[in-house]
Amino acid sequence: MNDSDIHEFVTRFAAAWAARDGEAFLDLWHSDGVLHSPLYDRAVAGKELGRLTEIVRETAPDHVWQLLDWTSRGDVVVIEWQGTRTVGGRRIDWRGVDKFRLRDGRIIEERVYMDTAALRAARSQSEAAADPQAQAVARLVRWDADGVALIRLALLTLLPQLGGVLLALAGTGIARGPSH
Repeated sequence: MNDSDIHEFVTRFAAAWAARDGEAFLDLWHSDGVLHSPLYDRAVAGKELGRLTEIVRETAPDHVWQLLDWTSRGDVVVIEWQGTRTVGGRRIDWRGVDKFRLRDGRIIEERVYMDTAALRAARSQSEAAADPQAQAVARLVRWDADGVALIRLALLTLLPQLGGVLLALAGTGIARGPSH
């Protein structure tokens, strides 16, 4: 592939994301191509990309994908991007890199590398917000400075006593277990 072909591929990929067009994504893929992403629990076949695009459009209608930069060498293209969406009324941003291996100008393999921390945190927060029991547990385990100080004081008080008990057990042989 020459530079013009690669530039056209990157432009078509960015346009497919902008339109969230399943057919446009399918046109970029070999039917036997494979997508590897930390977002999915299995490899995704190239022929499944149309349906996957529909699922993303349905579950994240405000998701915006933005091309930041790209480079290539031979049949490998690397694209840096940023994703943005709103979850639970809060905007989240994350970045990633897709590494493509192309054959005849179409994707034979794509590997997505991204920091999933923002997405996982947003999902956890939205799940907790939807679950009153999880909210109650979160309130129970939330510590203020006084609660932490109280726990620290209790531990400092008990540690010397626990040490004395362990020494006493060691002296009786109970802590060592049976001898052979």
